[in-house]
Amino acid sequence: MNHSGMTGAQLLEISPKESAFSHRMASPAVPRSVLGPPPAVWPPLDFALGALACCAACVFTNPLEVVKTRLQLQGELRARGSYQIHYRGVLQALWVVGRTDGLRGLQKGLSAGLIYQAMMNGVRLGSYSCCDSLGITAFHGGSLLSGAGAGALGALIASPAYLVKTHLQAQSVDAIAVGHQHNHLGVSDAFVTIYRRDGLTGLWRGVNGAVPRVMVGSAAQLATFTSAKDWVSHSQWFRANAWLTALIAASISGVAVAITMTPFDVISTRLYNQPVDEFRKGRLYLGFTDCLLKVCQAEGLLGLYKGMGPVFLRLAPHTVLSMLFWDLMRQQAVKDK
Repeated sequence: MNHSGMTGAQLLEISPKESAFSHRMASPAVPRSVLGPPPAVWPPLDFALGALACCAACVFTNPLEVVKTRLQLQGELRARGSYQIHYRGVLQALWVVGRTDGLRGLQKGLSAGLIYQAMMNGVRLGSYSCCDSLGITAFHGGSLLSGAGAGALGALIASPAYLVKTHLQAQSVDAIAVGHQHNHLGVSDAFVTIYRRDGLTGLWRGVNGAVPRVMVGSAAQLATFTSAKDWVSHSQWFRANAWLTALIAASISGVAVAITMTPFDVISTRLYNQPVDEFRKGRLYLGFTDCLLKVCQAEGLLGLYKGMGPVFLRLAPHTVLSMLFWDLMRQQAVKDK
């Protein structure tokens, strides 16, 4: 079916039976055995749509990811007031990075970020969609568990890309450098250097911080998005499948992710960026728990919330854009089917 002549609003005018999510919203009290499973998007296509949606969002939010990484590494394991502060907030940090590293500096690690988004979110959103189609999310707590499991699987598979992304985004000129500087020449050089120095397992260094980070964030994002979409749909503020329904649900989801995931995000960034000794062991942290305790001891509890501003400012629009793009593309795919 050709929709090239239709407007975005017209494309959203899809009946509840044509949406995998809204089908369940239409009659939440009726068992799936009566209604049958919601119409599903072909799984490989759903994986691709999830990856494409998050890659599109990444292009817009990557500068905030750069700033978030710098703020989280600033003053690593040092007490407040004992280190030079280069970055004082989101806007000031964006200005400093742009002025010192140039406009390209604001998009550092974008290639690795796109690889990560494609791998992690393609698996994460596609797996969650499969759980939704199988009716797992209809059970009590099913949405939360499905989101956490899908997030863990995606984080495990995409961990090498996040490792490289963190290294590249932390790199800067000496005047504003924070954290360990790995001095990679680019994405391919980073992968090759890490592999030659640490072997295949070295590419998965820091995965013990990435898995809980994404599990918490994914569970919060996907569960709150689904629940919020149910609530907004039942309130009948907007017509079924209106873009505002998905937008409001994604906004609520972004707030939940920012609050719950920031401490895990700080730990994950520290584990990924730490230098490695000759025995291929981290020089600063032994693992997730050791990093958590050292950060709290040296920087205080607030150290776990470093970069909270850019974490929210990045996660909220990224969640809005990725979930909105994914929801709209899934609806379009079902309609074409």
